[in-house]
Amino acid sequence: MASSEIEVVDDTATVSAAAATGGGAEPAVPSGAGQEGEEEEALKDDVYTGAAYGDLEKLHRLVEREGRSVAEPDALGYHALQWAALNNHVAAAQYILEHGADVNAIDHTGQTALHWSAVRGHIQVAELLLKEGATVDAADLYGYQTTHVAAQYGQTAFLYHIVAKWNADHDVPDNDGRSPLHWAAYKGFADTIRLLLFLGAYRARQDKEGCTSLHWAAIRGNLESCTVLVQAGKMEDLTVQDKTGLTPAQLAADKNHQHIAFFLGNARRVHERGCGGNGYFGKLSKFRLAPLLWCIIIVLIFVYVHSIILGDYNTNMTVPFGLFSWLGVFLATAGLAMFYRCSRKDPGYISKNIRDSQNQRDDEPLLKRGLDNPELLDGNWSQLCITCKIVRPVRSKHCSTCDRCVEQFDHHCPWVSNCIGKRNKWEFFMFLLLEVSAMIITGVTAIIRSVQDPASPASFSGWLGYTAINHSWVVSFVIMDFLLFFGVITLTVIQASQV
Repeated sequence: MASSEIEVVDDTATVSAAAATGGGAEPAVPSGAGQEGEEEEALKDDVYTGAAYGDLEKLHRLVEREGRSVAEPDALGYHALQWAALNNHVAAAQYILEHGADVNAIDHTGQTALHWSAVRGHIQVAELLLKEGATVDAADLYGYQTTHVAAQYGQTAFLYHIVAKWNADHDVPDNDGRSPLHWAAYKGFADTIRLLLFLGAYRARQDKEGCTSLHWAAIRGNLESCTVLVQAGKMEDLTVQDKTGLTPAQLAADKNHQHIAFFLGNARRVHERGCGGNGYFGKLSKFRLAPLLWCIIIVLIFVYVHSIILGDYNTNMTVPFGLFSWLGVFLATAGLAMFYRCSRKDPGYISKNIRDSQNQRDDEPLLKRGLDNPELLDGNWSQLCITCKIVRPVRSKHCSTCDRCVEQFDHHCPWVSNCIGKRNKWEFFMFLLLEVSAMIITGVTAIIRSVQDPASPASFSGWLGYTAINHSWVVSFVIMDFLLFFGVITLTVIQASQV
């Protein structure tokens, strides 16, 4: 069951024999290197303490004057180079390498100094080790490569560096069949998950227990990790079963993570309904309502012209009032033109960085394009789109309805049947402004025309009854105009405030 599975992870979560089990703990510094005070540190006169503290003066004295070796392990089986790498002492590591240390020397767990540099994500010392010939894909006794260690400790920048520059394998399984994505999901490092998915990590990989990365995120109860994996995943990710027959949602419930179980169960229902979101608005966004809105506006213009401007009234319109009434028609027509442009125009879609989806398997690695993006170099992992496999510009967002990233994304409008973004937001705002103006003018005109009819009674109730009987189309127009006005004016105010 899930309880035995989690014990397997906890037992293997040790990054090295020097690390305490439970994950996230770091290798203990050598005795006297900061654990028992400076007085004992002074008494511990060896190259390992010197390496751990980056004490070049001590290393120089011990190696060159006293002939100590930097190539031999300490009493615990760890090398001086590993201690220097753990604490990012580049100068000390360089000195140790120049005096005979093996850059690929392993301890009794099979780990190298490069493994230890990944624990704290020290890129500088890792760069030195790799330039000096460190093997980037060296695996320890558990099958952990450097990418596994970086994922276990959430060192996203370090992982990005060794994959982008040194072509480290970001999706290699360890001895238990767990890839770096499994470990990042279990430890709850959402940014690391984003990077691995962006790089094309195989999301559906199952380890020896039959668990995917979503299983492990659910076991740990990390909502953000589950959210990232679900957004990037498919329906099959929510229904896949481990060797005990449990889905991620069932494992979360078994571990008493009820909020995770609810989230995963709800995500599954959304997929089954084929909806892009929850509730009424999530369903509505899937519909393309532009033709319906187009017909409503045209019908309202026709009713306005036929029943109000050209309607059978006992008084004729003055020239200024006539021009005012026809201005409403002009504005509504201009609004339709803006509506058409906004609906048909590219809102600012960003090209996807993927190959032909018809021929691409889910387990195929993605070509590492765009890894030199300045946003990644700055560590802005939230700008990674794990669906489009791109680095999004600032203020861009992925539209779940269109399944595309849009520059300066505002929202997806079902009435326009398009996203509102960088390239069509001006047309959208003008459409709203023109239609609001048209509704005000046409509504005022309709009320004035009906009020000025000499045949209508003087009392309000009498006038209302007379207008409803003799000018029923006018009443219908005013009611429809009134209902539409409040929705459109609210959206116009919001758009104006954003501008």
